[in-house]
Amino acid sequence: MKKKAKIYRVKEKAASYLAVANRGNLNAARKNQYAVIIEQDEDGFFVASVPALPGCYTQAKTLSGLRGNIKDAIKLCLSVAKKDVGYQNQIKAAYQPSFIAMEMVTV
Repeated sequence: MKKKAKIYRVKEKAASYLAVANRGNLNAARKNQYAVIIEQDEDGFFVASVPALPGCYTQAKTLSGLRGNIKDAIKLCLSVAKKDVGYQNQIKAAYQPSFIAMEMVTV
């Protein structure tokens, strides 16, 4: 009887450690996620900006090209943020939007 209780406690403890580890992984994943606003300009180019990282924007002729460019731009801004305290303060003050909707309105 004591053996089963001990095994149960070990499994319970392992499950709680796993839950804590998973929470940590989710928080880490969220830290590396950025909202990107994508628009198409009058010349047909796709333009992406990251509101949470001031000055982080890029453009490309195709959406697939834009995805690669914006990842590079984010990495560049993050590398600048590691060294530049002023830019770190700008990031802290920046707005991180959550997507609600986009709608076309005809007037």
